[in-house]
Amino acid sequence: MTANSVNGSAKISYADVEVGTELPAQTFPVTRATLVQYAGASGDFNPIHWNEKFAVEVGLPDVIAHGMFTMAEAIRVVTDWVGDPGAVVEYGVRFTRPVVVPNDGQGATIEVSGKVGAKLDDNTVRVDLLAMCAGQKVLGMSRAVVRLG
Repeated sequence: MTANSVNGSAKISYADVEVGTELPAQTFPVTRATLVQYAGASGDFNPIHWNEKFAVEVGLPDVIAHGMFTMAEAIRVVTDWVGDPGAVVEYGVRFTRPVVVPNDGQGATIEVSGKVGAKLDDNTVRVDLLAMCAGQKVLGMSRAVVRLG
C-alpha cells in the first residue's frame, strides 16, 4: 500500500471524474546512463540502446530508448494521478517513433500528458495518453483502463 492509497484502492473517485479530465502532465529525462540502467534491470542489452556506432550501422539516427522503457515512463502519469499502480487494469500502446537519445550530456526528454477519454463500467475509466519527444509523437494509441475508487 502506498501513502496515496487506501486499502489498495485509487485515490481518485469515479464520481469526481468526467470525460476530458486532464491528468497532470510530466516530463521524463532520458540519458545514455538511464538506458544502461534500464538494460541492467530489464536484461535487454540490444546494442541499439547503448552503442551509437551499431545503431547508425543498422539505420537508426542514433541510440534509441527501449520501447518498454518509453511505455513505462508514460504510464507513470496515470499511476501518479491515481495513486495506486494496481488500479491499472489494462494498458497498451503502439510504438510510432523511437526516442532518440544523443550522447550530448542532455539526452532526450519524454513529455507525457493524459486525459480521461471515456467513463466505463465498474468504476473504470479509459485514459488516453500523449507521449512526445523532440516535437514528435512517440507512442500511438496509448491507452490505459483504470479502476477508480
